[in-house]
Amino acid sequence: TERDWLAGIKAAELEEGALAERADLPDWLVERLLATHDEVTLLALAHSLNRPAPLDLRVNVLKADRDAVLARLSEDGIGAEAGALSPQAIRLAGKPALQKHPLFLDGSFEVQDAGSQLLGLLVQPKRGELVVDFCAGAGGKTLQLGAMMRSTGRLYAFDVSDKRLAKLKPRMARAGLSNVHPVLIAHENDAKVKRLAGKADRVLVDAPCSGLGTLRRNPDLKWRQSAAAVDEMVAKQGAILAAAARLVRPGGRLVYATCSLLAEENDGVVDAFIAAHPEFRPLSAQAVLEKQGVQLQTGERLRLSPATHDTDGFFAAVLERVGDA
Repeated sequence: TERDWLAGIKAAELEEGALAERADLPDWLVERLLATHDEVTLLALAHSLNRPAPLDLRVNVLKADRDAVLARLSEDGIGAEAGALSPQAIRLAGKPALQKHPLFLDGSFEVQDAGSQLLGLLVQPKRGELVVDFCAGAGGKTLQLGAMMRSTGRLYAFDVSDKRLAKLKPRMARAGLSNVHPVLIAHENDAKVKRLAGKADRVLVDAPCSGLGTLRRNPDLKWRQSAAAVDEMVAKQGAILAAAARLVRPGGRLVYATCSLLAEENDGVVDAFIAAHPEFRPLSAQAVLEKQGVQLQTGERLRLSPATHDTDGFFAAVLERVGDA
């Protein structure tokens, strides 16, 4: 009967509310995560998001190697070990202040989550290529890409924020990079973007997102986000990915990434893009990483979780342009 049906809905709502309380997450977020997680995995994820994040470094391959940096940190009494995921990563035992350490000052390392470093490996830039970091922000991934290119070729760092790009410039100098070109754009369809149509070997779209994969660092973010804000974000992500895709030359690579845990910002955006752009075909993220010595059971698309990998929550899909549609 209708009364039983309504009672069932009410019981389900109460159950979800109790789950949200146990997870210390807002109701709308639990509802969306239940689309891709069962109760046990959701609670494990929530528990991992409530723990503080460890501190990871990325070794600047242009200036140093990991073993040498580890040896120096050990000499200085700083507990550290080789990161388990990225060949460029070092995980620190504690959270020492490193801003005045000689190896930080000379650009031998930067602070960067090990999960974030895998996004650069998925782009896999080569010497002499034309590469675009479409949403560069303050440039952590830009610096990684520039070092992997050995400061050759051209690396464009696009962003809509002048302040963020201003923070990138001293970091570029410290990292010893001369191939990075920061470009302020008004929006994803700026004329400065269109000038590179069909010319880029590789494009990284680290899209603006809900940021829910970074709750270990920003615990109050979950209370500031909302379902409506996420829905707006999804429309923006689709527009940015479509604009960035126009830059990729035939045979070139496009990587879409977020630090979100929500399917609609991740698989949803990529699936809609592929349906509308048959000139792009998916590549296996796992295979791309394996070629660079990273053994990680990711499947076709990269999914990193603080519960499973002890990194921030990341998603990435690797696409290749096979020709003009």
